[in-house]
Amino acid sequence: MILQDKIALVTGGRQGIGRAIADTFVDEGALVHVCGRGGRPDEFPKEISWQQIDVSSSGQVADLASVVGRCDVLVNNAGVQIVKAVADTTDEDWDTLMGANAKGVFNVCRAFIPLMNDGGSIINIGSISGNVADPGMALYNASKAFVHGLTRSIAVDHGPHIRCNAICPGWIETGMLDAGFDLANDPEKARQDALNRHAMRRFGKPQDVAKLAVWLASDAASFVTGQCYIIDGGLTAASPLNPGLF
Repeated sequence: MILQDKIALVTGGRQGIGRAIADTFVDEGALVHVCGRGGRPDEFPKEISWQQIDVSSSGQVADLASVVGRCDVLVNNAGVQIVKAVADTTDEDWDTLMGANAKGVFNVCRAFIPLMNDGGSIINIGSISGNVADPGMALYNASKAFVHGLTRSIAVDHGPHIRCNAICPGWIETGMLDAGFDLANDPEKARQDALNRHAMRRFGKPQDVAKLAVWLASDAASFVTGQCYIIDGGLTAASPLNPGLF
């Protein structure tokens, strides 16, 4: 239990990657708070504290900080995805996506940095989309590039008091992945093509990301800061040639 008695906050922890991180932190001995825009899910473990907030609201984030208080680990996972190119994007799309994915991460970091214990760890959930552009996802790609840049800035400005790193997942088996394939002309063909482009020949699971988050949260990573860790099963290591055709 390498996170024994550490106090952690996970934003956007209702499902998917955030839920896997919260559950794994509990298994490793942490005291976990989770927040999300909706009410507490019925099946949520009683060991986890739930707070209903919108991270794009600085006032609500300040209220959250007053409830959680001092902490050792902060995971910024809350985010949304909108599939549109720039010319099709509305002001409302901007406010919704950048409010959660960019402003929300900034708000939570700004509120909790003064409350973090010495040696604290911030883990921001970025994406390979912050390094390479997924088609039709202009705002999402830009928001994750922002997260990567903010991660490095926090590491530089707030070390050695706080470590800050980002996890940059590739294609993880969540609702977002399924929604992406549903947009294809032939979803099954698109899914198989994507699998063939992964060296591991599978998509990631939320638990894969959670295991990396545990390490970054622990004292085992005490000399690690300012890094953006890609976890994508080898997807971005490959050339544009589809290995499944050779």
